[in-house]
Amino acid sequence: MPDSLTRDQRSALTDLLRATPVIGELGGLFAQQGHELYLVGGSVRDVLLGTLVHDLDFTTSARPDEIEAILRSWTKTVWDVGKAFGTISARKDPWIVEITTFRADSYRSDSRKPEVQFGDSVSEDLIRRDFTVNAMAIDASTGAFVDPHGGLDDLRQGQLRTPFAPPRSFSDDPLRMMRAARFASQLGFSIEPATFRAMKDMAERIEIISAERVRDELSKLMLTDSPRAGLDALVESGLAERVLPELPALRLETDEHHRHKDVYEHSLIVLEQSIALEKLRGHAPDLVGRLAALLHDIGKPATRKFEPGGRVSFHHHDVVGAKMARKRMKALRFSKEETEAVSTLVDLHLRFHGYADVMGEERSGWTDSAVRRYVRDAGDQLERLHILTRSDCTTRNQRKATRLRRAYDDLEQRIADLAEQEELDALRPDLDGEQIMAQLGVRPGPVVGQAYKHLLNLRIEHGPLGEEAARAALDQWWATMDK
Repeated sequence: MPDSLTRDQRSALTDLLRATPVIGELGGLFAQQGHELYLVGGSVRDVLLGTLVHDLDFTTSARPDEIEAILRSWTKTVWDVGKAFGTISARKDPWIVEITTFRADSYRSDSRKPEVQFGDSVSEDLIRRDFTVNAMAIDASTGAFVDPHGGLDDLRQGQLRTPFAPPRSFSDDPLRMMRAARFASQLGFSIEPATFRAMKDMAERIEIISAERVRDELSKLMLTDSPRAGLDALVESGLAERVLPELPALRLETDEHHRHKDVYEHSLIVLEQSIALEKLRGHAPDLVGRLAALLHDIGKPATRKFEPGGRVSFHHHDVVGAKMARKRMKALRFSKEETEAVSTLVDLHLRFHGYADVMGEERSGWTDSAVRRYVRDAGDQLERLHILTRSDCTTRNQRKATRLRRAYDDLEQRIADLAEQEELDALRPDLDGEQIMAQLGVRPGPVVGQAYKHLLNLRIEHGPLGEEAARAALDQWWATMDK
């Protein structure tokens, strides 16, 4: 191994090869068939950063059919869903390997998909990688370390730089510009100045990339431990203007008396606080909750109004923002479930303030029915709404912050108390559709839905009625209906 490696890095690579016998096994199998095989990319980068992973990426001189044949001689679990792109994957517990033929991809100026071109050497493959820190390799058969583009130096300096000149690299695959932002967050690295200038100069090139690939890269960024650096990079480079324009639009100018907050900075703080709460409450990284935190105030630019006396208002920005969030997430091809969840959270994020406003010294002024409505409207997003609402407090006024925290503590306790008393999580009328039809003597149709809704509203207002009282209430309602 080269002297440029530190003692710890040499030790890490040695430990990797010793602890991961599949590398040598595969290297030997490919060498027997006359092929080169290299461990490459994030697998090498991460071990040099002190992380041992079980997902291993390789590149090889073998063509896809040859890769598949060799892997099938090694394990029964092989899949070829990426074969058109030169990739075959396999699993031999606990290892998952992905092996790709040497590549040389590029985009036409009007193309949304890469043109797959197989290469003939590892040097050709490494130069087409996104960043130098991902363009290092280990020869699987000899253990030799390969670093033709100075990735090790960039790793030490904590910077992201492209192997090619940045304009060439970003022209070949514009999604690399978004990857730079993602790795800035994931690795905590800075983007090298020339690389960042190219991102700014070529930001419009991202528009040839499919919405699905943009969505996936944005999602990876949002799921990092600290997304702020990457989001800042997207905004400052101009990429966000093209993939998530609602985000830079939050950078509203503040008035000279600072009567309203910097909405962009506030949104990032809310995101950071929601991530902290997500961890504190024992949840895995949650894309929906994090997107809701980032987008919860996107309705403010459209609703901003300067009131008499210099006050600034954003009336109904929750409703407007929910519609905007739904539209953007549809454009980025997020799933229907994710889209509805985020828009619901944005729509409801202000609801709690009515509770806090009437919170007294002893107990809130909200009725039990109002608490039930809060739970019903949140539905299966209630826990995410708890996190978002708590995170939305960014005031520096400690007295106000303490009051809001205590008010939400009180609300969560009341929800828990009612849930224990009434099985609030399964909020439904006292009679189901079959019972309603039998009671009224009607067939399936709109009237059953109307009756169900009426009973649900009674349930919310008064709590459980019991079957007998519910039947009496249903008869009373039915008597008032035009038939």
